[in-house]
Amino acid sequence: MDQEEIKQISKKHAPKQHYIKNEMIAFLSGGTLAAVAQIVMMGIQKYFNIDKQMATSIIVVTVILITAILTGLGVYDKLAQHCGAGLFIPISGFANSLTSCAMEGKSEGPIYGIGSNMFRLAGSVLTYGIASAFVFGFIRYLLFGG
Repeated sequence: MDQEEIKQISKKHAPKQHYIKNEMIAFLSGGTLAAVAQIVMMGIQKYFNIDKQMATSIIVVTVILITAILTGLGVYDKLAQHCGAGLFIPISGFANSLTSCAMEGKSEGPIYGIGSNMFRLAGSVLTYGIASAFVFGFIRYLLFGG
């Protein structure tokens, strides 16, 4: 058997991808998460008489906390398998990556385990995010002034 035959056979037996279905599930789950967060934020603003900026900060921290707790309990990964990319909006996906890496390193102790493993996955995101923000900020400064 040559490489071309192997590719044909594997292609024939590969499971079919359900792109439309996966996109709809991700859209609905991400939209539901965002809508619930928006409703809770509006409730916080109304009932606690807090301005929009403070309520937004409270919701962001709440989503991070809930994601970290659900990751620690093993629930978030199961939800993510069913909901797909809809749950990996930047805040919850980032919290999940930090928490899961920290949990992997807990047996090595708080410094060399949790502390050093926590940013193993998220470190590259932070590094390139900060570097690109600097570059684009500098370009904006050159084009439009201070």
